[in-house]
Amino acid sequence: MAFPPKDRSGRPGRPVAPTGSGKGTGSRRNPAAPAPYKIPKPRLPKAPAVPQTRAPADDGTPREGDRIAKLLARAGVASRREIERYITEGRIALDGEVVTTPATILRNLRGVTVDGNPVAAAEPPRLFMFHKPSGLITAERDPTGRPTIYTALRNALPQGAGRVMPVGRLDINTEGLLLLTNDGELKRAMELPANAVPRTYRARTFGDVAQGQLDELMQGIEIEGIRYGPINANLERSAGRNKWIELTLTEGKNREVRRVLEHLGLEVSRLLRLRYGPFDLGELPRGAAEEVPQVVVERFRKGLAGDHATRVQQAVHAGKAAPPRAPKPAPVAPVPEREPERPRRASAQRVRLSPDAGKLVDRPSGRPPRRSGPGPAGKSGGKPGAKR
Repeated sequence: MAFPPKDRSGRPGRPVAPTGSGKGTGSRRNPAAPAPYKIPKPRLPKAPAVPQTRAPADDGTPREGDRIAKLLARAGVASRREIERYITEGRIALDGEVVTTPATILRNLRGVTVDGNPVAAAEPPRLFMFHKPSGLITAERDPTGRPTIYTALRNALPQGAGRVMPVGRLDINTEGLLLLTNDGELKRAMELPANAVPRTYRARTFGDVAQGQLDELMQGIEIEGIRYGPINANLERSAGRNKWIELTLTEGKNREVRRVLEHLGLEVSRLLRLRYGPFDLGELPRGAAEEVPQVVVERFRKGLAGDHATRVQQAVHAGKAAPPRAPKPAPVAPVPEREPERPRRASAQRVRLSPDAGKLVDRPSGRPPRRSGPGPAGKSGGKPGAKR
């Protein structure tokens, strides 16, 4: 199968008309001639992105502050989506007046009430590591009455922790590391697939699988119309058909690990999350919680928002920029072939005699002189003491 030629921009060009008999697309006078090659138009560089600015106030001055939904989410009241639902239901008020839009710009939460209760100022972001046991649902409440993580967090979290939200979710049968925070912005930044925060799992499976099959997951896989990104999977140990597999991914879609392993013909009997970003489960007991130091949280938050690669991934994920192209390989100059050397003609060399030729020259004192005398077989220069 022949592919059409590509121009310099990387887009497929017009296929070349076949030569010989048949109709061509050259010109009206000679339609059998091949189509002329058209020089592609040069791609002009795009204009630099204009930074987004907020709409000015009624008096023309620039607005200061953030949206009320963002401030309430940062204060740990609820997520942005839930706060928008609160505003629709008329549960949020400002100085006694019901707020009708989540785009209300405020400098602080002074005078804001939720269900008639005043909202305290936003606290510094806090992060907790919780070893979730199996059998708990990652939700605030369950309509069927099943136990949730907040049932276990009543005794696990320290006093004064306030309201916390889970970063990501774990299935009811999945255990391991679950991060909790009081900052809605930090929660959203860690869950966003564009930030590519790695998550490491360990799965106990039953079935037959080879490392070569797991290596193919680095190219991504599509299952029932859902595309899953690259997954770094390694076969840790195997005992018959029981195997432990470690997987690292960055998307965290719903039941992603289980669906991928079941697609490979494996039955998952246990799933444990070991790491989320730089935070490791370690030796944290099951059902216990531990707070991450504030210095570590601030360092991680600044690195997550200040990384250039992260900002590029966020822009690509939001549709505001095109994905970066891979650099073109440098052209390799061909090595010129070396011509074989021509054989030189043997030329007669004239020997010139030195002026000392034919004269006796004293040997150096460091080297003993060679003895003269008849040697074996009547030759001179034989070894001393040789039989004659």
